[in-house]
Amino acid sequence: KGETRLSHCRFGKVTNQTALRCKHEQWEDIYSFPTNIADINVPVAGLYKSLGFGFLLDVSWQHNSHFACVNSLLSVVKRSPLIQNTRGGNCAGDVVLPDKPKLKFLNKVPNLKKAKKEAKKLWDIQGPAKSANTFTTGQYAIVALGGGYLHWGHIEMMRLTINRKMDARTTFAMWRINAPYKPITRKGLGQRMGGGKGAIDHYVTPVRYGRLIVEVGGKVELGEVEHILTEVAKKLPFPAKVMSKESLAALYKKQADMEQNNQNPWSFKKIAQGNMLGIRRVLSPFDLHNHGRFTGKFHFPQRV
Repeated sequence: KGETRLSHCRFGKVTNQTALRCKHEQWEDIYSFPTNIADINVPVAGLYKSLGFGFLLDVSWQHNSHFACVNSLLSVVKRSPLIQNTRGGNCAGDVVLPDKPKLKFLNKVPNLKKAKKEAKKLWDIQGPAKSANTFTTGQYAIVALGGGYLHWGHIEMMRLTINRKMDARTTFAMWRINAPYKPITRKGLGQRMGGGKGAIDHYVTPVRYGRLIVEVGGKVELGEVEHILTEVAKKLPFPAKVMSKESLAALYKKQADMEQNNQNPWSFKKIAQGNMLGIRRVLSPFDLHNHGRFTGKFHFPQRV
């Protein structure tokens, strides 16, 4: 006999840790599950009753969405002896959790043979992110809405908070940033000016607008992890927001629609390309490329 544990589902409330037992020989004569009440045959009806889903055969429960949810649960009983479902969310269970679902530890100092000093290079936090700006395997993420530097303390704060509060049985989290690699030099207090560049004090990770910081996914709804990610996003040294795949796509679509449907003939792009009033003398290639949407690490979402 196999056991399947459920918590909540769309068809109604099921008591937590309820064991549903079924005989494996009942699966031999059943190859597919119906998606409509009219397609139920005798073996499927018997299986519903043996698993405790007989109430779905009642007229008051005859709704296709209820059967689709139950069929998704039944289809994975053979594959997994223990299924932790989500509250009122996706019952399909088609998300594959990695072997190590928690955020891994990132080194405070890069493993280099010889540490080299660098210039400030402020351009690495200016403008939009060119990498890690789309989702990979997760459904939700913390997205940077401005540029800045992440210290190792910020990274540890995110790792400890998310790993402690998330359910590793149903949720996974992954980094979309690199470990600190950019050296920051600093001189001690009370030193005279001069004497060359100071010694390396610590390392940071540059972040640009639109970059995903942490990606979260699994058999979980946004409402279950939003408060955790929001708590982390408020402590970052730049503006950040919790977004899903749909909300991030809607943000990009909104920006594209604003540019396409702009009725103001005097846009930044037209003025700059036409060199009106000789404005090209004070514009940098960065301004021409981004059409004035960015000023350093700051982003202006209403400018087209």
